[in-house]
Amino acid sequence: MVFKKLFSREKKETLDKGLEKTKQNVFSKLSRAVAGKSTVDIEVLDELEEALITSDVGLATTIKIIERIEDRVAKDKYINTSELNTILQNEIASLLDENHTTDQVDFSVPKVEGGPYVIMVVGVNGVGKTTTIGKLANQFKSKGLSVVLGAADTFRAAAVDQLKIWSKRVDVPIVEQGMNADPASVAFDTLESAKARNADVVLIDTAGRLHNKVNLMKELSKIKRVMDKIVPNAPHEVLLVLDGSTGQNAFEQCKQFTEATDVTSLAVTKLDGTAKGGVVIGISDQFSIPVKYIGVGEGIDDLQVFNKMEFVDSLFSLKN
Repeated sequence: MVFKKLFSREKKETLDKGLEKTKQNVFSKLSRAVAGKSTVDIEVLDELEEALITSDVGLATTIKIIERIEDRVAKDKYINTSELNTILQNEIASLLDENHTTDQVDFSVPKVEGGPYVIMVVGVNGVGKTTTIGKLANQFKSKGLSVVLGAADTFRAAAVDQLKIWSKRVDVPIVEQGMNADPASVAFDTLESAKARNADVVLIDTAGRLHNKVNLMKELSKIKRVMDKIVPNAPHEVLLVLDGSTGQNAFEQCKQFTEATDVTSLAVTKLDGTAKGGVVIGISDQFSIPVKYIGVGEGIDDLQVFNKMEFVDSLFSLKN
């Protein structure tokens, strides 16, 4: 598999920096394993397995990666330790490819007949959901797209207020009815407003709590039904935001939300400052949901489209 450089140097440097702690975690273990060795043996594979698990790739996905590398070693008979990184990159990129993770070049959305492209954003409080919506709005706007925000996470006053701050910061319109309003009503008004403005994209912020799964399912289903009446087939995308720094907890959140609604894409935030960046690989593999965006910094431009080649290169390349 050929690794193409698709990011600008600035974006790639931000990605490299954001994944530095995870990379150090992996390489500190691998460097000990390959010290003085010329071939990949059981000890090297054991150390690699530990490195991947402690980077929160997850046990099931780690075993899958190790088995693939074992197959390569058995087939090629002789693989030296300097080749291990290239093989590791190729196998993980292939794994992401199999899980429908396609590389986006920039922040863009398809044209939709009969209204705007609607993204319903889900995720628990504290994962960076509202911040991700604000950063997405900024990126879409910078591409010349007109954006409308919908504050349908109405059970927490701070969520509505925070989205209003982002609306002013990015200078895009917001539709809100305040705390305790009916989320479906907010979504309905947002889509009507967006259609009247001939907007390109709508971002709907929804319930930020993992309450009773049945209630969550009913709530999200109601929002979907209401939106479909205004814009056929809306929402066109259900984006789940996960906090990468929580590691295995992010797996559990993904499980809960995928059982409650049809999640179609993922945004993994807060990868900078954590050694658990492998969670991106594990979640994509275990849930077969494409990772679309990753957060690698606090800046407004530090939300990046996910490119599996660049991600794997930043995580496992021997080059600094």
